[in-house]
Amino acid sequence: MNRRIPLVLAVALFMEQMDSTVIATALPAIAADIGTNPIALKLALTAYLVALAVFIPISGWMADRFGARRIFAIAIGVFLVGSIACAVSANLFEFVMSRFLQGMGGAMMTPVGRLVLLRSTQKSDLVNAMAWLTIPALVGPLVGPPVGGFLTTYLTWHWIFLINIPIGIAGIVFALTVLPRDDARARVRVDWIGFLLSGAAASGVVFGLSVISLPVLPPAWGIAATIGGIVCFIAYLAHARVHPKPLLDPKLFRNRTFALSLMGANLFRIGAGAVPFLLPLMLQLGFGMSPFQSGMITFVAAAGAILMKFIIQRVLRLGGFRRTLLIAAGGAAISIAVNGLFTPSTPVVLMMVILFFGGIVRSMFFTSANALTFSEISEDTAAQATSITSAMQQVSIAVGVALAGGILDIVSTYNGGQLTLGAFHTAFFIIAAITAFALVPLLALPANAGEVVSGHGLNRAGSRAASPVRQ
Repeated sequence: MNRRIPLVLAVALFMEQMDSTVIATALPAIAADIGTNPIALKLALTAYLVALAVFIPISGWMADRFGARRIFAIAIGVFLVGSIACAVSANLFEFVMSRFLQGMGGAMMTPVGRLVLLRSTQKSDLVNAMAWLTIPALVGPLVGPPVGGFLTTYLTWHWIFLINIPIGIAGIVFALTVLPRDDARARVRVDWIGFLLSGAAASGVVFGLSVISLPVLPPAWGIAATIGGIVCFIAYLAHARVHPKPLLDPKLFRNRTFALSLMGANLFRIGAGAVPFLLPLMLQLGFGMSPFQSGMITFVAAAGAILMKFIIQRVLRLGGFRRTLLIAAGGAAISIAVNGLFTPSTPVVLMMVILFFGGIVRSMFFTSANALTFSEISEDTAAQATSITSAMQQVSIAVGVALAGGILDIVSTYNGGQLTLGAFHTAFFIIAAITAFALVPLLALPANAGEVVSGHGLNRAGSRAASPVRQ
């Protein structure tokens, strides 16, 4: 396996993940500076996720039409421009629009990078390749909270976006010099109707759920947007059945392993998407910590995630995908629920141990689920699969953020408008319960699911005979 390819692709994930964790840590400071409140500012987080949901579906077509390497480099450039725009934003509207621009770049970076990896990796090496792709990317969440907390506390929040400039420039240079050259594939016309319907469906649901929980807009707007998104989704399914080359082909869900693993992963990500939003806010607003103090606690989750990446191949070889995913999902749900028991008197060391464990099991789940989802995908459908997977991932994360904010708003309204520590505890318990629902589709997986990729249950000859993804 050529390790340079996943490491170069990971530069983009590093920026994306670092931005996400840094912004969560700096939300109160940014909100105070631009004249809004932290809960309303989650609209900026949602705007980024909406942009991802709108533009991810077309990323696979663009990679096939213009070449994955070229699109990947352009995506980094767009993300970089969005970062600079965030740094110079002076109000909520400008910040939200800048995050949307960042999301346009991020919509191409992750799925196109994953597509490059799939097309250059054998199935037997897929787990290791996924691990090498995400190890550098996890450095973002590892250094993001302490670095973001330091910059926000001792300098200004603007620097959390300006540090993307040298990283982005390096990513563009490496992408153009290290990634394999790829020619444009068959020039199939883009399904514009499918693009509009899928974008309207994803953005309607994500934006609608967020608006329902926002105090600055009437809840009726959010309800209407959510219903509109669901209607567009139904319309897209009808359109895809008759279109010869739909943008996102629902026929991929006939593959049982693909469908079940993706369903379980998306339920799981609702919880995973909510925790980075809830935890820094609870530590700062509920415990009275500074952004730097908060970041020095939450970063240990990424350390646990990095540790798991080095042993995940061995874990899967011993336990297989089904058993590993069930253990990871159950452990993650418990760790999220335990966050709801934290109080200002909880020892910091104990909190860090629990967060470290949570990082381990979440990393175990994500790497396993990502590899299993693509274990039976051919090269002909790889672009579609990466687009579908990435779009559904971002929608589920956005649902998690919107749901968490909605719970905080409902509980605080019930308490007379005050955001109390009990509101955060309630949110963690509900999110943990939703995460536990990921066990339902995972239980339906066959015991030997993805054995060619994991090596579980195969003899050595079978492992050596594993076919490449492109076959």
